[in-house]
Amino acid sequence: MKKDYYEILGVAKTADAPTIKKTYQSLALKHHPDRVPEPEKKAAEEKFKEITEAYGVLSDPQKRQMYDQHGHSGIDQTYTSEDIFRGADFSSIFGNESGLEDILGNLFGNAGGFSQGGGRSRARRGQDIQYEVEITLEEAYTGIKKKVKVPRHEHCKTCDGSGAKPGSKPKTCATCKGQGQVVASNGFFRMAQTCPQCRGQGKIIAEFCPDCHGQGVVKVTRNIDVNIPAGVDNDTRLRVKGEGEVGSAGPGDLYLYILVRRHSLFERQGKDLQYELPVNFAIAALGGEVSVATLSGDVSMKIPAGTQSGKNFRLKGKGMADLHGGGVGDQYVKVMLSVPEHLTADQRKLLEEFARVSNIKLSGDSLADKFKNAFK
Repeated sequence: MKKDYYEILGVAKTADAPTIKKTYQSLALKHHPDRVPEPEKKAAEEKFKEITEAYGVLSDPQKRQMYDQHGHSGIDQTYTSEDIFRGADFSSIFGNESGLEDILGNLFGNAGGFSQGGGRSRARRGQDIQYEVEITLEEAYTGIKKKVKVPRHEHCKTCDGSGAKPGSKPKTCATCKGQGQVVASNGFFRMAQTCPQCRGQGKIIAEFCPDCHGQGVVKVTRNIDVNIPAGVDNDTRLRVKGEGEVGSAGPGDLYLYILVRRHSLFERQGKDLQYELPVNFAIAALGGEVSVATLSGDVSMKIPAGTQSGKNFRLKGKGMADLHGGGVGDQYVKVMLSVPEHLTADQRKLLEEFARVSNIKLSGDSLADKFKNAFK
């Protein structure tokens, strides 16, 4: 499990932005990989990465609020690696210190958007993939493990991602001498630009791989197991780390957008459910016990005598789970008076007697309409 970001920086949860910034600056300079002896470099890199991620979240008010409310799960499901570092002000902390961009780029796969501004193309993380998954309300209620078929690019196995024909190797670009850039001069002015021959790679593929045609990647469709937690809704976005497109600095992420199909019986209102229950007018008048459908199975519910059409009853804890741990909702049962469309002779005789003793005049409107009015 990840350590608490406040614990990593050694600050209180009430720490203000200047305190967080000052603390991070002190720790970052202390654990800067270029400032420690060679035997300690690997440990320093891990520590530097850890405190920089903590600073990237806690220095941003919106990310910090998300973290305070939902912890690491809220951050991981909402932000990509790029998002975490985007907007963090590192320049005011380190100034123009040499090597900062290289360190952040190497440790985070250029997640912060840092670049050298020249030379060979930097290693970059693969693109994220967005995918829509349709589920039933029952599946959203219980949570479910699903297999989703996701088309994506992966490293070509034939050439191991090099793009070159097996047995051959890419050659150093003769135009830029492997630098990835060329320099144009005009009097006193010198301008470096990406090499047009190798497109900044520094190498030229002489013989293309027959399977990927020199691209180094091929398109495949993978069956990916994903855990969809209970409580998801139509606005839910789930992140599956490392299941996106390939990249030289690692794969991107897969983002699942949940679509919950409309249900024939239940209407969802946040984490509550609304259900309409047809009730015979005799039960509504005299009281009784009825069976009510819920997403976890049928339950019994008492109907008090004299219940009016439109009355709502609450079944506590029979609603949807809160995705972020905020408890379980309720199911509300709305009683809808059910009037029979066809009556037997005995039923009609009894109802007419009821109407007589209740001083209900039956002429004009139909008998069904009269009873609708009587039980409103």
